[in-house]
Amino acid sequence: MRVLVIDDDESLRESLELFLASEGFEVAAAADGAAALAQLERAPVDVALCDLRMPGIDGFELLPQLLRIAPGLTVILMSAYGGRDLAIEALKRGAYDYLAKPFPPSEAMLAIRKAQEREKLRRANDLLQRDLERAVGERPIVAASPAMMAVLELIERAAEYKTTVLLTGESGTGKEVLARAIHAQSARRAHAFVAVNCGAIPEALLESELFGHAKGAFTGADRARRGLFTEADGGTLFLDEIGELPLPLQVKLLRVLQEEEVRPVGESKARTVDVRVIAATARELTREVAEGRFREDLLYRLDVVRVTVPPLRERREDVPLLVDHFLAQLRASLGKPMRGVADDALARLVAYDWPGNVRELENVIERAMILADGDRITLLELPENVVSRGPGAAAVPSAGVDRSLGAARRRFEAEWIRDALAAAHGNRTHAARLLGISHRALLYKLKEYGLGRS
Repeated sequence: MRVLVIDDDESLRESLELFLASEGFEVAAAADGAAALAQLERAPVDVALCDLRMPGIDGFELLPQLLRIAPGLTVILMSAYGGRDLAIEALKRGAYDYLAKPFPPSEAMLAIRKAQEREKLRRANDLLQRDLERAVGERPIVAASPAMMAVLELIERAAEYKTTVLLTGESGTGKEVLARAIHAQSARRAHAFVAVNCGAIPEALLESELFGHAKGAFTGADRARRGLFTEADGGTLFLDEIGELPLPLQVKLLRVLQEEEVRPVGESKARTVDVRVIAATARELTREVAEGRFREDLLYRLDVVRVTVPPLRERREDVPLLVDHFLAQLRASLGKPMRGVADDALARLVAYDWPGNVRELENVIERAMILADGDRITLLELPENVVSRGPGAAAVPSAGVDRSLGAARRRFEAEWIRDALAAAHGNRTHAARLLGISHRALLYKLKEYGLGRS
């Protein structure tokens, strides 16, 4: 990764250059805006550390010029002046982060590493999105974790066949989104995708809903109705919450899957249908079979390809990507120019276990955006159950405590380092690896926060 340090302070420029080079970065330096623009024209740069107050072109004037030359550039502004308002203004203008001077070189390095990791996840997700863009339409799959990559590889393989797929996993994990992706990657994509929640329709109406009915088949049937199987002919029928299907209808569903024909209520003649069935459940169907609530032969028929969707707590790497995705969606629908989430708030979102999974995360982000006064979601906008759990929970500032972003970052980093040291049983080399920083950077942080004292 190539870093450009832009600062008229020669000593700071040199110290950052030396430190970042020792950490494995390729570093270039510029004393003013004109020199920085010349550097950028000569060679590409991944990250720019840019001082706010410089002779000639200041940081705010330089920022759009840097981004015009290199639209994907990550810019981190630095300044000894101003506070929270200046940080917010920097982010509004397109900076990735803001560092308040004075700061140790290790803090700049951590900001760069954080930007590097976020960019890595974004690139992985961009590749995935390009592969699945046609498949998922307006409901993209946002993921970069190994657990979800395995899921996506499995559904891609299953998509080209008519084989029945059973999606299992907790409520809110995105099973319907995956079902739509399977359909859209299949040869059936030009035909209908029909979804039905088996637990949301009264039992008395469910047979008619699935298989249709003839006119006069029962009281109120004043006209014939096509069932969902017929509507999905040539396409895909998604049976959500299949574990809620009553036993009598399980028998009829099994017959449809075996014979590929449906008989509407009140008719004597069956109709042939060509439907690919995808089922989903949050229940453990093997247990349901053992307890007599689900037919074993139907389970065998449905469970040809099983896809287990991991809960969000088992793919925490996806949380920052999902947060960015929901922010982008909600910016448009709420009309609120929210730029992102404060570091300590994002750490709590990542650490929280999300019993409601992706659906709960989306609701939390929407609530926080509505409550937020600034252009970033902070701890103040997150629900108490999210804030009170996870790393650094005890570090939430009380009344009268410094609430600046810099102070919050320092509190969070100190608590996070304590957790890493505890996990490493005091072994600093191991703790540094857990934190993703060098041993030297960890020593800087221990000294800075007074954590090295016994």
